[in-house]
Amino acid sequence: MNLANKITIFRVLLIPLFMVVLFSNLNNSNYIAALIFAIAAATDGLDGYIARSRNQITTFGKFIDPLADKLLVSTALISMVQLGQIPAWIVVIIIAREFTITGFRTIAASEGITIAASSLGKIKTATQLIAIILLLVDNYPFKLIGIPLDKIILYIALFFTVISGIDYIYKNKHVLEAGEK
Repeated sequence: MNLANKITIFRVLLIPLFMVVLFSNLNNSNYIAALIFAIAAATDGLDGYIARSRNQITTFGKFIDPLADKLLVSTALISMVQLGQIPAWIVVIIIAREFTITGFRTIAASEGITIAASSLGKIKTATQLIAIILLLVDNYPFKLIGIPLDKIILYIALFFTVISGIDYIYKNKHVLEAGEK
């Protein structure tokens, strides 16, 4: 197993640690959980960079990397619903988009088509990660000056989640049409 895949596995292993810490009775558990989440999120860019720079892109990596990302984000969002920090409907939309695009990519792969991530998808991911971290730290330091940046970024993330999903399907609709011929 190459270094990039080991880093991805490390990200997956951080997910249960994140949950245990977040729901623990430790002092400042939300801040510690935010740190764990941030480290896990940072490994996403790192493993991709290492795989590309060393020309070590593997089938396993193509499978586990997006799965790890979706598990990390979904775990955090579902946890925050349980904690009463965000409404469930937002999480349902975000997770539904992820299932839809994953299914779409599966169809594309079965047709031998590889679809690269779009810039809108990258913005979606970045805003989701920032929103989650801000929510985990209770909007610190922005709550000190009365700016609900955590909620603002969450709604921006929701917007880009929906728009990037629509854009992704629209630009690649030929994938769905390929099986109809």
